[in-house]
Amino acid sequence: MPTAVPTDRERSAVQAYLRLLHTVRAAFAQADTAPDGPRAAVVPPAVLAEAEQALTRAGLAGNEAEFFRLLERWHPRP
Repeated sequence: MPTAVPTDRERSAVQAYLRLLHTVRAAFAQADTAPDGPRAAVVPPAVLAEAEQALTRAGLAGNEAEFFRLLERWHPRP
């Protein structure tokens, strides 16, 4: 496992992505339990914009492979 410490911008990108992921999961969970049946999940535009801006600032926009390597190092799957 690499010992490189993520930069502040890389860390912000990972955190923004994780917030986006949790927001999407929560939206789908809420949609699945709606009394009228499942509804389309809606993610607030601000959450998407935050993730996009953080990825761009970290130089990771359009570089998914590098981003997911960084994500795996910083936030490994259980």
